[in-house]
Amino acid sequence: MGTPYRSGAFKRSNDSTRLVITTIMGMVFGYFVGISFPSVSLTKINLPSSLISTLDYAFNDDHRRAIERTFPENLGSGSTPLTPKIYVPSNPRGAESLPPGIVVSESDFYLRRLWGEPSEDLTKKPKYLVTFTVGLDQKYNIDSAVKKFSEDFQILLFHYDGRTTEWDQFEWSKRAVHISVKKQTKWWYAKRFLHPDVVAAYDYIFIWDEDLGVEHFNAEKYMQLVKKHGLDISQPGLEPNNGLTWQMTKRRGDREVHKDTEEKPGWCSDPHLPPCAAFVEIMAPVFSREAWRCVWHLIQNDLVHGWGLDFALRRCVEVSSSPPMPAHEKIGVVDSQWIVHQVIPSLGNQVSQLKLQGTYGSY
Repeated sequence: MGTPYRSGAFKRSNDSTRLVITTIMGMVFGYFVGISFPSVSLTKINLPSSLISTLDYAFNDDHRRAIERTFPENLGSGSTPLTPKIYVPSNPRGAESLPPGIVVSESDFYLRRLWGEPSEDLTKKPKYLVTFTVGLDQKYNIDSAVKKFSEDFQILLFHYDGRTTEWDQFEWSKRAVHISVKKQTKWWYAKRFLHPDVVAAYDYIFIWDEDLGVEHFNAEKYMQLVKKHGLDISQPGLEPNNGLTWQMTKRRGDREVHKDTEEKPGWCSDPHLPPCAAFVEIMAPVFSREAWRCVWHLIQNDLVHGWGLDFALRRCVEVSSSPPMPAHEKIGVVDSQWIVHQVIPSLGNQVSQLKLQGTYGSY
């Protein structure tokens, strides 16, 4: 006969053994079930799409917050930026995603030092830009012309012969900007280097040839008359006894400025249209900033000598004035500040030499 104590102890021992055996068998059964079926993803389970989206958003949101807490300096890196996207339609094309406060859409030809405060670079900012397309053969003529312009005028030389260092003999050349590409005309340079946003700092832009005599020209007085008479496009009067020219651009000795003329019979269908009005030649034009913003777009990319451009300039004047005024009121010739066209075919001589060498076809 057993005692109650022994019977209870034996029963507890059997229960423990069964629990251990059952646990081991469950683990073995689970293992074989796991290896008997392929892995199952949520996408293969027929759950409502709204539930999947909610689960996915919750997971990604928790993941993003964890990254922000751990690596805040990584914000915006990687293929998916984490910073809010900026879009400002009023920004210049291509810069819509930039904060407006850091956008700088305009430039200039002011020279900069390699050290020091930028605010100390310029003691005086030029108000006007004067460009000449030059070859070294005309260096003394250009020297005489440049000396007619004060410090209010930034000088820019386009070198069609590739020779630039030789100009250092002139003191003013060290302050000028030099751009050199061989055998190109001034309209090729203008299209590529005088974009309106690049020359926006200047009130007026001179685009002049190299063969101009300026003995009777004063740049400061010229600008005074341009502003006085409200000219957006202008040129100095041309000496009437020197070479062929239009009647419109010939100097008149009895006035400061003229805006129209009488050409040969039948040449002008309208007295307010070129070449009787709203007309200047392309050898020495001067453009206001507003007019140039239009004219630059008018210059065709393959334009070489610019013939015919003078008849189309008037299209850019009416849009630049406020209130709008007819073109023949905004284009004129400054008679009291006049020049001489010396007609020196220096760039043309290079073409002639190429013809003699039999290489003109490749030019």
